[in-house]
Amino acid sequence: MSSAAPPRLAGRPAILVIDGRVDAGRALLVPRGELVHGCADILAEALAALPDDGVDRVDVDMRDVVFMDTAGLQFLDLLGGYSHRQAVPATTTNWHGQPLRILELSGLDTTDPLRATAHRPQPAPEPSAAPAAPADRLHVLEEEVEQLRHALASRPVIDQARGVLMALHACTPDEAWHILREASQLSNTKLRAVAAAIAASAEGDGPPPPAEIRTALRTALSRLARGDRPLTEPPR
Repeated sequence: MSSAAPPRLAGRPAILVIDGRVDAGRALLVPRGELVHGCADILAEALAALPDDGVDRVDVDMRDVVFMDTAGLQFLDLLGGYSHRQAVPATTTNWHGQPLRILELSGLDTTDPLRATAHRPQPAPEPSAAPAAPADRLHVLEEEVEQLRHALASRPVIDQARGVLMALHACTPDEAWHILREASQLSNTKLRAVAAAIAASAEGDGPPPPAEIRTALRTALSRLARGDRPLTEPPR
């Protein structure tokens, strides 16, 4: 069983594909791609394709989801609604990278954000704890999503640069993304410009990246090797 969205533009790949199987009453769904506009419709198709009987639980493995904006919250709402209507437990696990960051900014449980859909009493805050500021948290989330939309608009060249970094430095897609972000921050260069320079340098007679980007890349790679925490967001 699989469900895919129509391409966003002619000749472009689908934004999300959901593969799934049912084994001994457990439905396992594995989304691959991006949780952006239209992802909830794709999930609805995958859930509709599940058998009417014999499904005791639904587990969604998010390890292959590489990008998420606020549409991902609609994805979770839809899954939570399905779980409630069908009276079957549902989980989402293995969040990582940028989608995990969106969950954190949204105040959701990063181990399994569907827990937030259950109407359970919330523990009282500690007397010394600072009061929550939902408006501030929403503002931070909106700013980050807007910045990530800029990155999404130039996704092809960013994906090319990530592929180059993965091939040259034997890193994972998520690690390549962090290298790009930190090189952008360290060189005070827009992320798209850093990605374009890296992608161009991989061509046959392509020029090497500018000196400031090369220096920033070396520093970012060293930070990754040491396991340092990521820097703040790169310039837009």
